[in-house]
Amino acid sequence: MAGIGFELRKVFDQKGLFSRAKAYGYTGVIYAGPMVLGGTLIFGISYLAGYVGLNRLDRDFLTSMITYAILASLTVNSFFSYAVTRFASDMLYEEKEAYIIPSFWGSSATMIGIGALLYTPFLIFSGLTPVQLVLNLILFMELIFVWNGVQYLTALKDYKSILLAFLAASVLTFLVGWCLLAIKFPALTALLLSVCVGYGFMFLGIVYLLARYFPLDLDMLKESFLFFKWMDKFFDLTLIGFFLHIGIFGHIFVVWFGPWGSRVKGLFYASQVYDVPVLLAFLTILVTTINFALATEVHFYPKYQRYYGLFNEKGTLADIKEAEVEMITVMIRELLALAWKQLFVTVLAISAGNALLDVLPLGINDLMRGYFRILCVGYGIYAIANVLLSMLLYFTDYQGALMAATSFAIASPVFTMASQFFNRAFLGFGFLVAASIFFLLALWRLDRFTKKLMYYTLSAQPMTLITHEGLFSRLYDYLKGVGARATKKS
Repeated sequence: MAGIGFELRKVFDQKGLFSRAKAYGYTGVIYAGPMVLGGTLIFGISYLAGYVGLNRLDRDFLTSMITYAILASLTVNSFFSYAVTRFASDMLYEEKEAYIIPSFWGSSATMIGIGALLYTPFLIFSGLTPVQLVLNLILFMELIFVWNGVQYLTALKDYKSILLAFLAASVLTFLVGWCLLAIKFPALTALLLSVCVGYGFMFLGIVYLLARYFPLDLDMLKESFLFFKWMDKFFDLTLIGFFLHIGIFGHIFVVWFGPWGSRVKGLFYASQVYDVPVLLAFLTILVTTINFALATEVHFYPKYQRYYGLFNEKGTLADIKEAEVEMITVMIRELLALAWKQLFVTVLAISAGNALLDVLPLGINDLMRGYFRILCVGYGIYAIANVLLSMLLYFTDYQGALMAATSFAIASPVFTMASQFFNRAFLGFGFLVAASIFFLLALWRLDRFTKKLMYYTLSAQPMTLITHEGLFSRLYDYLKGVGARATKKS
């Protein structure tokens, strides 16, 4: 958020409804673009498949292949994303932009290497044809690049180009799909290939934008894996990202492989009555995602920057206390505003959702409507809990954030498994309970931490510098040594 914040403040300070809408649009493109694109592609491709007469089993199989690639890539990315984001932010703060591009390629290569080792065996034993296996693996790799690249896009200010890249990828996906189907290309392969083309174009667009903004120093490529040191230094962040992912999506896997899931083909399982409501309910949190970025960067961050700046600029105790009160007041005000906005969207989705669900060609039944309402509440609570956790990260309370994320990761699958012993209509309550626990723990920790903020800022810090040399640091040293030896030989 280091780069987007200043530009958002400039846009938001401009007068007029259009300027404010533009600020929301910019934020939405950066933070919600890939999420919306993923949902749009799944629904759009499903519609195309039905339009050309693809049978129900093949449509479900196609949707499962895309969904599994998305979830698998997000799982791998979640383990690295927070530490990589912290590394990129530190490099930007220290004006070491030359490290950005190497770290992008290094982190992407690491994720793809680890992900391919884990995902390829799954695909091999899933009964795919060779073409389907290759396309699935390509899609998985492209998604790794896209999720990782979006983290770096927050430093860019060329929002029109970013928006055009996202829109072009969406349009290209459907155009390629139509063209391949028009020439009688096998429907299943044609649609899967079109998704690969769309995400491939997005990946190329991200690379182009990053290359245009950040310098590429070939001598710095030897530091492509420097981010590994940040994974040791901020290992709590690594776990937080991974545990949040487990909490968000763990309940889906439990349903897939439980009594209410069904085998689509090979190792691919799904639960249509649960999957569609989950995806639709998940989209309702976009309002909080976008508004949180605006609220923190436009309103909260200036107060936050002033407060911590006073410690470095010899501010008086009175100035520091005054700045702390201002910062906490703004934080509470913005958190309450976010909660009200999310509540409004959740109530609107529940009340008006039935009419929308009837229009969509998704085969919605009464059971799915019930899941949708339950999950809207669950994801709404999760959205606010995630904001509270983000505030803990702002104050570097990594232990508190890790506690909340760990509880969420455990509660989500456990309570979902427990809900399967009751009536089928209670299935979504497992995630709702888990999100509520996450919210209460994050709220309690943030309240406790901010009441003793000056103590945690000054007295709770270590007296001596602590070095973090673990597995990832040793891996960095090894890879750097291999690169140095290879350079000498060449």
